[in-house]
Amino acid sequence: MAVKVDKDKCNGCGPCVDACPVEAIKIVDNVAVVDEDACTECGACIEACPNGAISE
Repeated sequence: MAVKVDKDKCNGCGPCVDACPVEAIKIVDNVAVVDEDACTECGACIEACPNGAISE
């Protein structure tokens, strides 16, 4: 199961995109969207998010 993005907290700033080693995150309409098939649940995006919008 992939990480979850809280759309109310996410402002599409992008550090999660840069942190993802498998390029499983894209910003769409100013919100991070996770490709569940590509996500390896490494947690890099969780640590990179300054808004606390991503969780397991």
